[in-house]
Amino acid sequence: MELERLVKEKPYLVTVALVGALLIGVGVLSAAMIAGRASSSEIEIVRSGEEAFDDAQDKEIFVDVSGAVIKPGLYQLAADARVNDALAAAGGLDEAADREWFAKNINLAQKVEDGAKIFIPTISETSSENLGVGGGAAGETVTGKVNVNTATAAELDLLWGIGPATAEKIIANRPYSSVEELLDKKVLKSNVYETNRDKLTVY
Repeated sequence: MELERLVKEKPYLVTVALVGALLIGVGVLSAAMIAGRASSSEIEIVRSGEEAFDDAQDKEIFVDVSGAVIKPGLYQLAADARVNDALAAAGGLDEAADREWFAKNINLAQKVEDGAKIFIPTISETSSENLGVGGGAAGETVTGKVNVNTATAAELDLLWGIGPATAEKIIANRPYSSVEELLDKKVLKSNVYETNRDKLTVY
């Protein structure tokens, strides 16, 4: 009876109570939905601009292409670039290139390392080398150094610390873009490499 009288005398109190209850219910429901959404969402880590730049730098290498190519120069390539990509960037072989030597000594599928040098000789350069200008042997250049990309097993065997087995290992790992690759590819031991490196060259 008391409740009926209160409703009749002060109906606005009932309205306020219902609105309050409704607001409380909506608040509880919203909080539950937000909590569920936060727990199920993935956290995205946004990298800084400096870190993204460093990653981009890591994905590129520099290669020096020289000799008998259309556009000799320093080229920036993708980290997974091959010798073929480097030569394509340099415009390919020019007319003076020794294509027979190229076919025998250059592996187009070989992966290029950062800082590598690719040199393509001309026909006159390889002819002089093969004739042993200056008294040199077939694998010896006009400067008297042994070209590890063209020297025979017998010529390599004459070097200090290099026997028949090591000579064959050198030949099997051709071509080389630098003398240092003999060490990088673990073809020569460090003491043998240090003793002979000034006597070696690559073409």
